[in-house]
Amino acid sequence: MDEAVRDAARAVWEFDGARAWLEQARHHRMDPLSAEVWVLDSDFTHVLLVRHRVRGWVPPGGKAEPGESPRRAAAREMLEETGVRADLLPDPAAVAVRSYRADWSATLGLSYAAIADRGATLVAEADQPARWFSLQERWDSVFPEDRSRICDHAQLLASGRTAAFR
Repeated sequence: MDEAVRDAARAVWEFDGARAWLEQARHHRMDPLSAEVWVLDSDFTHVLLVRHRVRGWVPPGGKAEPGESPRRAAAREMLEETGVRADLLPDPAAVAVRSYRADWSATLGLSYAAIADRGATLVAEADQPARWFSLQERWDSVFPEDRSRICDHAQLLASGRTAAFR
């Protein structure tokens, strides 16, 4: 949990009052903690998404296992769901509060960013294809705000201003 709190404080973007929510939530049981990766190409024009059976096209991600840091969970999920190995950028991209299932309470979600080769072979999980999308494209997702958030972060990374932004 300490790593999640540190990464939430370092996230470039904050949504849904996530830092204040986390401060309150850390005094209670919080399951599941989620982590995802905004995998971008080196031109910052495409994002790698996976087709979830319920959520639609979403960044690779999932819940952190007990004792696993959100950063490690994000890297593990990226590899499991896409076959892509890429270093996560030092600063988390975003922290948000959302509910991933109708029967789950809201939880903290940490989004990390990584730069990967768009030509690399994708190895998706069964029944969950992975695909590169142009940031100009629309994709179906239960989280429609993800597209603009990812696009904004890609523009920020392309400008090289992430350190100045904070």
